[in-house]
Amino acid sequence: QVQLAESGGGLVQAGGSLRISCVGSGRTFSSYTVAWFRQAPGKEREFVAVSRRYNSNPTYADSVKGRFTMSRDNGKSTVYLQMNSLKLEDTAVYYCAADSGVILSSQRSSSSYDYWGQGTQVTVTS
Repeated sequence: QVQLAESGGGLVQAGGSLRISCVGSGRTFSSYTVAWFRQAPGKEREFVAVSRRYNSNPTYADSVKGRFTMSRDNGKSTVYLQMNSLKLEDTAVYYCAADSGVILSSQRSSSSYDYWGQGTQVTVTS
């Protein structure tokens, strides 16, 4: 099992930057695929980025590619999401999710992940 806790959300102006973090418990963090999802009011939860276990190259949703960068520090059991050039439509609650058995074809699906953090609010203002 792993417990996840996000932090770093807040208010930011459009065009600005923000970095959010997700800390996982346990000593086997590197064995988990970890993903970021977000959910805006009235909308379904959507995939943002994923870092597969043992793989240092994240995959991104088209909507954030080139603006967001996901990184992980397995020594600190932490993943980060650096968000640049933020847009109003990036406003959402951001969640990190983890699982040890995510297959490649399903890594963008929220149902593939058993472990979730509580979420951190990111609000982009004009």
